Amino acid sequence: MMQDNDDIEGPGLSKKSADEEMANRLDRGSEVETTLFEGVRGLDDKPVQPVRYKTTDSFKFRCHKGVSCWNLCCHGADVTLTPMDILTLAEHFDMRPAEFVGRFTVPDLHPGSGLPVPKLVMTGKEGKGPCVFLDDETGCTVYDSRPVTCRYYPLGLGAIKMKGHKDRQDMYFMVKESHCEGHKEEKEQTVGEFRKEQGVEDYDQINQGWVDILMKMASWRSMGGPMGKDVSTQTKKMFYMISTDIDAFRKFVFESKFLDTYEIDDELAEAIKTDDQALLQLGVGWLRNVMFNEATIAMKQDVLQGAISAARTEFGAS
Repeated sequence: MMQDNDDIEGPGLSKKSADEEMANRLDRGSEVETTLFEGVRGLDDKPVQPVRYKTTDSFKFRCHKGVSCWNLCCHGADVTLTPMDILTLAEHFDMRPAEFVGRFTVPDLHPGSGLPVPKLVMTGKEGKGPCVFLDDETGCTVYDSRPVTCRYYPLGLGAIKMKGHKDRQDMYFMVKESHCEGHKEEKEQTVGEFRKEQGVEDYDQINQGWVDILMKMASWRSMGGPMGKDVSTQTKKMFYMISTDIDAFRKFVFESKFLDTYEIDDELAEAIKTDDQALLQLGVGWLRNVMFNEATIAMKQDVLQGAISAARTEFGAS
């Protein structure tokens, strides 16, 4: 789902018109990078309201065992797991991330970026049954460690970054599925208050670079990529490995020429031996450098000079 500023798509603008306007903006050189995690089961035709919410905007919603739709939203849900989700849930089960991913997820492709991502397993025929962590009586059995998509519901999380602007801008959308009775509750809160209550701020901070990669790839894909090329299969495998198996990336860092190639200070090199979050941040920064040539990690000077010298020799430069 592509979203832009408030005037792109709204109650008075059809989807076709919005797509045409998006194309016009891209033609004018206004690059839009987007991603959106909805957690929508897809049974409703248009569950996402075309209204953009700011952190100061208010809405009414409360989910509790007394609502008649209790647990329905946890059936057949489409939940992409972020790297922080995986680290948190693996710790909950006293597992390493790769074991958790192997037992409770299935690989899929993120529709915007085309990059491989893990999806949470849903039981039942064709994945239309309850979440693997759902208990009909007690509800979510991993509630304190639940994924960020579940924490945000009934909000959808999106982001935009216009070409020429340094920072991305997060935005929120209301997801109103026809079965959900929580919207009829009287509890009112702002988006900011809801985010704090649901504990998403730490998740968003850790996941930020990972989401930026999805945004950039979605943008490139919509415009044919740089010179019409996609990233390599090997790069996609590295993205999935860093997202789902931090131990495999740790082995790569310490058993390859990684530390001989990149400027990693001694304190960080020591920390990533045991700190999964620090290693994840390093991995995501490295991916952004490899995929988009962003200055998120620096080569050692002698390595850089060697690469420049080799390039000059190859092209016959003196």
